[in-house]
Amino acid sequence: MSTLLDSAVRKICKAHDNDPTRLLDVARAVQEKYRCVSDEAIDVISQVLHLPRVTVESLVSFYAFLSTEKQGRVIIRLCDDVIDRMHGYDRVLDAFREELGIELGETTPDGNITLERTACIGMSDQAPAALINDVVVTRLNSDSAREIVRELREHMDPQRLVRTYGRGNNAHDLIRSMVRNNIQTEGLVLLTRTNRGEALRKALSLRPVEVIRAIKTARVRGRGGAGFPTGMKWEFTRAADGEQKVIICNADEGEPGTFKDRILLTEYPDRVFAGMTIAGYAIGAQEGILYLRAEYAYLKAFLEDRLEKRRKEGLLGENVLGHSRFHFDIRIQMGAGAYVCGEETALISSCEGTRGDPKNRPPFPAQHGYLGRPTSVNNVETLCCVTKIMEEGAAAFSQFGTNQSSGTKLLSISGDCRRPGVYELPFGTTLREVLNLCDAEDSIAVQVGGPSGQMVGPDAYDRQICFDDLATGGSIMTFGPQRDLLEVVHAFLEFFEDESCGYCTPCRVGTVLLKEAVERVRDDLCEPVDIDRFQEMGKMMKAMSRCGLGQTAPNPVLSTLENFPGLYANCKKEDSEGYRRSFDLEGSVTEASAIAGRPAHATGEKGGR
Repeated sequence: MSTLLDSAVRKICKAHDNDPTRLLDVARAVQEKYRCVSDEAIDVISQVLHLPRVTVESLVSFYAFLSTEKQGRVIIRLCDDVIDRMHGYDRVLDAFREELGIELGETTPDGNITLERTACIGMSDQAPAALINDVVVTRLNSDSAREIVRELREHMDPQRLVRTYGRGNNAHDLIRSMVRNNIQTEGLVLLTRTNRGEALRKALSLRPVEVIRAIKTARVRGRGGAGFPTGMKWEFTRAADGEQKVIICNADEGEPGTFKDRILLTEYPDRVFAGMTIAGYAIGAQEGILYLRAEYAYLKAFLEDRLEKRRKEGLLGENVLGHSRFHFDIRIQMGAGAYVCGEETALISSCEGTRGDPKNRPPFPAQHGYLGRPTSVNNVETLCCVTKIMEEGAAAFSQFGTNQSSGTKLLSISGDCRRPGVYELPFGTTLREVLNLCDAEDSIAVQVGGPSGQMVGPDAYDRQICFDDLATGGSIMTFGPQRDLLEVVHAFLEFFEDESCGYCTPCRVGTVLLKEAVERVRDDLCEPVDIDRFQEMGKMMKAMSRCGLGQTAPNPVLSTLENFPGLYANCKKEDSEGYRRSFDLEGSVTEASAIAGRPAHATGEKGGR
């Protein structure tokens, strides 16, 4: 083992207090320094942090942004979600491959540049997009891809690829990003002028139980998609046994097609942090964690700077705003590329420095969460709602929306529309109104809630965006007449197959079987029995999967079976001679011959089927 590597890894561990619960941070730091977390580094980390070697190795293998194999000095991660594919992903990929002379997953012979694909990076409104190290590059085409490679070969500095900055804080010295906000509607509740510090002052003038009562009066529900009442979650957490309580902000915006939190983190970070601080006061917590997805690492320095300013202004730290009995601070926990960490128990596992494996429930996080402490996990948008409620009152907030869904909703709209971007609309707005706003009136289908949501057709366009009708965490994808919806379903299933943590069989195997079944439909090899199998498999996955990923993974198939039965019309046709269309006798005989080591022949009519 290299003495230099041993010493450097030990220093990294020490910088994180040799704390095993900071294993993910240690692994990220080692990856950044050495371009991998090698077997030798794993040995040192295991020894210093007193962890079984398999624990360290399993963490490194779990997260997409970590690797045991050495990667290039520059890593190009090209986003391959459905929206990027619709806008030219294949052409951009071909250009990168040809210019670099390598395939996906490979590194150039000089060791300088690695080419990879990645899931949604929160840039669906400006696709195709890529992460080049931590630098976001948007609106790619084949020409710009070739030019990027040529430039990188000259200077190997991804930041120099950014020549123009997006508006607002995207141009801040600590961000310097070409990302555009694409805020299309504003001025209702969240996308409004920030009144810095006022919400927290008002909250601290009340007792914690009164703050919770105000949140319950406003009837605010979690904006992450599930819609659990926020005040009730806080009440459970405050009442739970244990003096050390924790508030976690879920900024792991990984649902494909969602990018609204990107706007809030970029333009309204103080509103997010104020919401966390108010939540901490309400539940009795002294510690807050903002879990920031790795794809938004370009925002980290800016957010850290905002936190430090809040500490200097007395908005964080000891005796917040002079309140002698309230001490509260926030740290940022970086993710490392794992969609499943958007699920709150998997996110907690990641914050604890382990694989992002979902936890069994009960106990629920409110009783036994981060490091065993009562924990409230709230979405970025939810916490911004909290801040506005304390600023302007519950009545001002709940004047928008419906009886069961108060307030407004931020929608991330992308796909076949002329005005992609972020829209703040009152709950109860119809899908047809949404399509009119974004200029997507010719849509033949809309995916509401990302791949884990549902695909609906024109007969559902008068339904309302709200928790008790069309619920969504924020993603709205529109598809025009030129799109093959079966290809969209297949892409969603590929995503779930790739992102499954693999812990439970229903999800690990079910995603693969559903994807293969859709391939048979696409290749006109399906049969009536397949429809029943779709339904049975989907119900089994929903009932038996350990977490929300597996429980929602069959939705692309189940929702299109219900709303677009024509996609599966060929499945309803029996073969005229009663044969299985999906069975390839010739291929099976060839495989059997290879196994037996002797020739064999298919006989019988229709190729012996």
